[in-house]
Amino acid sequence: MSFVSTIRQWDDGVAHADRGDLASALRVLASVEDINSKIFFNIGCLNLINQDLDAAEKAFDDSIRKDEHLAVSFFQRGITFYKKLKFEESLGDFRNAFTELRGNQLIDYNPLGLRYKLYACEVLHNVALTYAQLGQWEKAQENLLTALSLKTEAKHGHIDQALESVLKQKLFDLVQIQPGALFRPNKHVVAELEKKDYLGKAKVVASIIPKDDFSGFAPLQPQVEEAPTQQRTPEVLRALEGKPHSVLYEFLAETDKELTVLPGNIVFVLQKGADNWASVFFNGKTGLVPCNYLEPIEITLSSKQGLAEDGNPKPIPAPPRAEPPSRPEDTADPSQKPKGPNEENEMCIVKVQFTYTIAICTEIGLPYSAVLQKISKKLNQPMQAITLSYRTAACDRVNVDEVEMQNVWRSLQGGRVTLWCSVSEDKENMLQSLVAIHTYEGAQPEDLQFCKGDVITVLSKVNEHWLEGACNGKVGIFPACFVE
Repeated sequence: MSFVSTIRQWDDGVAHADRGDLASALRVLASVEDINSKIFFNIGCLNLINQDLDAAEKAFDDSIRKDEHLAVSFFQRGITFYKKLKFEESLGDFRNAFTELRGNQLIDYNPLGLRYKLYACEVLHNVALTYAQLGQWEKAQENLLTALSLKTEAKHGHIDQALESVLKQKLFDLVQIQPGALFRPNKHVVAELEKKDYLGKAKVVASIIPKDDFSGFAPLQPQVEEAPTQQRTPEVLRALEGKPHSVLYEFLAETDKELTVLPGNIVFVLQKGADNWASVFFNGKTGLVPCNYLEPIEITLSSKQGLAEDGNPKPIPAPPRAEPPSRPEDTADPSQKPKGPNEENEMCIVKVQFTYTIAICTEIGLPYSAVLQKISKKLNQPMQAITLSYRTAACDRVNVDEVEMQNVWRSLQGGRVTLWCSVSEDKENMLQSLVAIHTYEGAQPEDLQFCKGDVITVLSKVNEHWLEGACNGKVGIFPACFVE
């Protein structure tokens, strides 16, 4: 299906939904041949309005499969699991939505066609509610305290009410996306789909033919009495650079210097080397082909017209020999050849999602212990307290060990791979604690405020003068000279 057809059906389906005809909207959107993540999101939202939770769950699954970083799809699937009373699955999706916010306080989806802002504090509000449903009231309280620190607007007063309910061990309301919020195609693209008549209707102004009203692109012409009897002389084709050769056997290129050709192709040899390799020009490209795969031919005007020199049609040529000759050895310097994907010393970028995000450059194929050691040194955390995980093609989170590390390297895409890092509770008790000797009020949003005598847990060292730590449920940076 073309891009134009997809946009038309997408816009038509959203128009049905705006009129309240959800059945027609689902039918039109489901008939799109190449459904993207946004259309799957719309299908899930419409099924959620119809209370068809199984269909909604499947649609959000497909949306996440198409775009594994679409935080709002994780958020909606978490709401679907919550309504199906699957609180463990709901908690996982809400936490994934918070992870995909990547430390931002909100994501405004309006530039992408969805009139909705996903706030980090609202996601944590739902995380706390699922913890409360599981009876883990302390974790519910911790998430609500973090949500309070991330509030950006006065409309988030429901978080304060939720905290009061948690202190009384009572449940509170779930934050949901308002019905009717759907991804819409770009209105400028939709407007361009309308047919426009730029030329208008043609009109005959003057003609040498009486009563001529023909208004096409080729007006009628007067007929001549005598037509020329001599045939037009065919044009002489431009001679190509190089000598023409016919390819006898199929040759598949193995390096970027070689050129793939098939039997029957006509190539033009630019130069023949002493190593039995020929530099040829074919189909707009230049590359190397073995000389014994080629046979010189002569191109004349009759051969270009498909005729033999006597004027008769050319006979069908005999087929080539069954076995092609052996490939000549490449005498080029091997040190100049590009390394393949499995050769040693090839580097990649490992992106690690922690309380903050880091990136390390390492060799592909290193064992798990070596990768863990690099990450431990970068995060300034003990190795025994770190747990690494990665996301499979099915969007499942799997912990990494020595065996699973091989699958991590196989999932490498574009020289990059993403890992998630978590620290055990025992590790948190092992973190270095410092006491504030001065009060620090902070001047920037990322600063950590504390009073004299507060105990601060150091998370990492920013530089010689600044540290990152946690105090009173908040995380930020502070001057190292203010603590001891």
